[in-house]
Amino acid sequence: MDDETTPEAVREADTAYEALHALALLTRTTHPAPDVYRILGNLKNFGSFLPQISEQLAQGLVKSLEEYDVTEYEGKDPAASVALAGEHLARAAKLAQQMGEELALAQNAIAGQGYQTAEERRHLEELRRESNGG
Repeated sequence: MDDETTPEAVREADTAYEALHALALLTRTTHPAPDVYRILGNLKNFGSFLPQISEQLAQGLVKSLEEYDVTEYEGKDPAASVALAGEHLARAAKLAQQMGEELALAQNAIAGQGYQTAEERRHLEELRRESNGG
């Protein structure tokens, strides 16, 4: 499908994947707690959105059986596949909620941290030496 015929939900899922892939690459380096706190603040929201998305996708699959002429290879029953997908989506929703809760706990664990860069630390040390007459 080209962009004109690709449903918007598919395009947004593609964009989300690309963003997470980029984040996976960018988090290979060291990040101080305040930056990680902000990253976790965004990631924990997946725990809210993914259950909703999973439920809506499962409901949409059920409705698709009524709205479309759904077929499946080898004569399998599309309704059985949709039911199985719904079960997996329900489990994924629970796990996503748990993931969000764990990310929130990780965020809370580092909420009080701050940092100075090496350059800032050297500058402060120079100021202290100067103020101590040294």
